[in-house]
Amino acid sequence: MKTIEINGNQGNSIILIGESLQNLKTYVPVEKAVIITDTNVSAFYRKDFPPYEIIEIGTGEQIKTLDTVREIYGRLLHLEADRSSFIIGIGGGIVCDIAGFVASTFMRGIRFGFVSTTLLSQVDASVGGKNGVNFKGYKNIMGMINQPEIVICDMSLLKTLPEREVLCGLAEIVKHGAIADAGLFSYLEENHQEALNLEADLIERLVYDSVVIKTALVNKDEREDGERKKLNFGHTFGHAIEKVTGIQHGEAVSAGMVVAARLSEKRGNISPEDTNRLEALLRKLKLPTELSLNKVEILDALRKDKKRKGDFVDFVLLQGIGNAVLEEIPLRELEAVIMGQN
Repeated sequence: MKTIEINGNQGNSIILIGESLQNLKTYVPVEKAVIITDTNVSAFYRKDFPPYEIIEIGTGEQIKTLDTVREIYGRLLHLEADRSSFIIGIGGGIVCDIAGFVASTFMRGIRFGFVSTTLLSQVDASVGGKNGVNFKGYKNIMGMINQPEIVICDMSLLKTLPEREVLCGLAEIVKHGAIADAGLFSYLEENHQEALNLEADLIERLVYDSVVIKTALVNKDEREDGERKKLNFGHTFGHAIEKVTGIQHGEAVSAGMVVAARLSEKRGNISPEDTNRLEALLRKLKLPTELSLNKVEILDALRKDKKRKGDFVDFVLLQGIGNAVLEEIPLRELEAVIMGQN
């Protein structure tokens, strides 16, 4: 097991990579805990949960709403949860986002932690303290930054994931290599088949390297005022694509990274060879690099992106594989990129 720490403004977060769900009770600091999980995770792993109260929710991006939050508040009141309680989200990114949002707002905030059960969540959603819900289809439009006390990344839980879920996690690992670690990017190029096969030691290394990158940026910039924004590489277009098409997050980010790389190349930041490397790696990992899109709907979603500032959008470009830069891009330039897509 490896341990990484985030030093947050309101407390620290310990990420335990390689720890087991079965040891969860060791890390829960109170007796009165409530687990929030989803129906899929419950079906596979409920037998391994410690003997706490359980609130079970549905699955899919459509349940990541204030309606679900409202239902959970009601269940917590029924269970007589109080400010001394501890909430544990056991699941993927949607469960972690909802559990973190609920814990941060119930009775003005109670303690919480996660057991991350998907590759995407282990390398991204459960780490860094972002908690949020969607509104009218717009991703994470309401939320806060509040660090979970613990995050357990149990590699054995990944074996029950559908392939599509694994691929979404690999997209975020590609992103981490592209923005901050050329060595990680090259390692994935050389070992893409082993990654697809979920070879245990390799996946644990990929998760660890990704979390190191993310925690380093979060420790520098927890509130996302500067450096942390680099983690949004591929996400500006990705979120718009996700809203319009309904495809999964990692798939949308994959296509969004290609658009961002092409814009980087157009601006002279990277070479065509680097763009080709990124596209080739994503294809090897069975991820989309180009999609048929409704351009008008994409533009509308882009205009409502929370990173927009008037006529500009905070945008992440590549300056070579392993190096990202932040720039304010005119909205009209991004619109031109979209209109130029096939």
